[in-house]
Amino acid sequence: MKVHTKWQGQRAFTAVGDSGYEIKMDATEAYGGEGNGVTPTEMLLASVAGCIGIDVTMILRPHLDSIEKLEIETDGTRKEELPKGFTSIHITFKIDGDIDSKKIWRAIDLGKEKYCAVSDSLKATVSFSLILNGEEQQR
Repeated sequence: MKVHTKWQGQRAFTAVGDSGYEIKMDATEAYGGEGNGVTPTEMLLASVAGCIGIDVTMILRPHLDSIEKLEIETDGTRKEELPKGFTSIHITFKIDGDIDSKKIWRAIDLGKEKYCAVSDSLKATVSFSLILNGEEQQR
């Protein structure tokens, strides 16, 4: 899977993945951006929520007719010092419907422990390479 991210000036970037959908990102004014897109950290929280939400709805497929509302609120706590990465992420599922909470908890647990690629990826090793003026650069 690949995502191509292109600088749009200032702090703005546009990303397009294999799906073909475009995502606009920008920094807030406090970081020299214009706020014309989601911040990367907002996108990370949205990605975790979307991933586990998809997993939960797949697991609860036989019970979806019983669910009237499903909303996910994701709250991240960040470090004070740079880099201001997340130290914790809390996800709240708000569900209305005629469904047993044990089934929902089972789906959430399975999503977190077995299926959600995004939350699992938060443990990934990140590496970098550099191509400058068409030539790969070594450290």
